[in-house]
Amino acid sequence: TGGPGSLPGPVAECGLFQSSEEEEEAGPGPAAAAAAEQRREERLRRFRELHMKRYEACKLNSQEVVEEDKRLKLPPNWEAKKARLEWELKVQEKKKECAARGEDYERVKLLEISAEDAERWERKKKRKNPDLGFSDYAAAQLRQYQRLTRQIKPDLEQYEKLKEQYGEALYPTSDSLLHGTHVPSKEGVDRMVADLEKQIEKREKYSRRRPYNDDADIDYINERNAKFNQKAERFYGKYTAEIKQNLERGTAV
Repeated sequence: TGGPGSLPGPVAECGLFQSSEEEEEAGPGPAAAAAAEQRREERLRRFRELHMKRYEACKLNSQEVVEEDKRLKLPPNWEAKKARLEWELKVQEKKKECAARGEDYERVKLLEISAEDAERWERKKKRKNPDLGFSDYAAAQLRQYQRLTRQIKPDLEQYEKLKEQYGEALYPTSDSLLHGTHVPSKEGVDRMVADLEKQIEKREKYSRRRPYNDDADIDYINERNAKFNQKAERFYGKYTAEIKQNLERGTAV
């Protein structure tokens, strides 16, 4: 007889039940071994996938570095030159096709232009004073002079009177003495003063627009820090451009 949890002698002798010590000595069963092998294969498969992804990323990164190096070695206006050359090649091919068919290239080109493009070009031609931007101070002064003289409304009656009074002396030459010969009228002086005051008022209200770029990177915490970063980029940007590119690509050492 054994204790309260023991089995009868004949049952234990038949070997129908095994103790926990015997189970540990027997080791894991075939189902557990198969599950462990499956988990091992799954880990190896994931490891191989990660390895292949890492290899592909390094390969693409190296290709991008080579392409970027090629782009940096090209002249600044290479894209515009390339587009221009491609357009010229297309024009030459179109001219050859028209010549082979016996057609006039200019007529064919005009037939291919849409009505919207034609209207836009006509409006551009009709602009009286297209602003071509700043080229030099002489051109800027000329534009200002033309803008101011365009607002002047000449007094033709007064002009005829002066023409009768002075005759040919009204049109001075290089030998004419001009100083002290002309006395402006009070209306002319008042008109000049009013125009100058208008210019001063307009200049005080003028402020150059600085558009905000929504796509630009935000690397500042306030307006003062933004201006400081702009100054730093202006002076040191060309020296830190490669470092920034390496950091964005993840290739920085």
